[in-house]
Amino acid sequence: MVEFISLFPLISSLIRREIAGRYRGSLLGLLWSLLNPLFMLAVYTFVFGFVMKSRWQMPDQQNVQHSTGEFAVILFCGLIVFQFFAEVVSLAPGLVVANASYVKKIVFPIQILPVVSAGAALFHAGVSLMVLLVFAYVVFGHIPVTVVLAPVVFVPLTITVLGIAWILASIGVFFRDMGQIVAPLVTATLFLSPVFFQRTSLPIWLQPWLSLNPLAVPVESFRNVVIFGVQPDWTSLGYYAVVAIVVALFGFQFFQKTRRGFADVL
Repeated sequence: MVEFISLFPLISSLIRREIAGRYRGSLLGLLWSLLNPLFMLAVYTFVFGFVMKSRWQMPDQQNVQHSTGEFAVILFCGLIVFQFFAEVVSLAPGLVVANASYVKKIVFPIQILPVVSAGAALFHAGVSLMVLLVFAYVVFGHIPVTVVLAPVVFVPLTITVLGIAWILASIGVFFRDMGQIVAPLVTATLFLSPVFFQRTSLPIWLQPWLSLNPLAVPVESFRNVVIFGVQPDWTSLGYYAVVAIVVALFGFQFFQKTRRGFADVL
C-alpha cells in the first residue's frame, strides 16, 4: 500500500492519459463516456422492459412491482457495477503485452498497470453514476441519502478486480489465448449476476450459492444504497471485503513473482 501511495502522482498521470487517449481523435471525445451508458440503458430497457416485460419487485412491498421506467433505472444501477468489472478484467490479459516497452524499463513499476486500468474504469463508472442519479431523481422523485455509501461498496469491489487483473495480466504474457477465454467468461458473469434478476427469484437452495459470483454482493449492495435507500448487508459486505483483500494480495504476489520472466517472453 505504501508503495502505491508513493507512486500516486505517476498513477494519476497515467490514468488521465489513458482516459484522454481512449477518446483522442474521435469527433465527440469525452462525450462518448456519457453516451455509451445512455445507449446501454436504452437497449436493455427496450429488451427487458418492453419486449420481455420484466419488472422488479419492491424490497419492502411483496406485491408491488416497479414500472418500466423504474425498472430501467434499477437495471442500469447493476450494469454500472458490471461495466466497471468488465472493463478492467477484459483488458487485463493484454495489459502487459500492450505496454511491452515498459517491461524493458527497469525503473518503471509495471505493477501499476492494472491500477491505471482500474482508475480509468472508475472514471467511467463515476460518469455513469451521475447519469443514473439524474434519471433516478426524475423517475423516483428523490435520491436517497444512503447514496453516500456508494464508495464504500466500490472499495472492496475495486480491490477484488485489481487482484483478478494482476493474475490475468501475468498469465496473458505467457498464454496469449487468455484474452479469448476471458471474454465469454465476462459475458457469462453478467447473466449469472443479479443484474437482470433478483436473488429471491432463484430457488431457495440456490440463493446462497449466488454469493460465489464476485459481482453478486457489490451489485446488490450498490443497488440498495443508490436506489432503494437501504443500507447494505454489512455482514455480507464484510466477508466480501476480507475475500477481496486475500484475492488482491495473492494476485499482487503472483504478478511480482512471474514478472521476472516477462522480458524473456516479450
